[in-house]
Amino acid sequence: MDRQQILDLYDWADGTCFRHPSKGIAPTAVVGFIHPRSSGETEVRGCTDCVIALEDARREQAARTRSKYRPGRLGKATG
Repeated sequence: MDRQQILDLYDWADGTCFRHPSKGIAPTAVVGFIHPRSSGETEVRGCTDCVIALEDARREQAARTRSKYRPGRLGKATG
């Protein structure tokens, strides 16, 4: 899959990237969740560059462990 095909697997909304907050409001997708004690579940959002970097890491991990790589799963429960 190319970059755009991977990005198309996500739902995008304006938000702040967890790694690049200095970019301000940008298109972001949910890449995970945190569970702070004070506020329950909170979305972690990433910009396009971060989504691709995280997908690359997932693909490399799948290759190392000889497991199947399925793009578009960031922010979703595994299993």
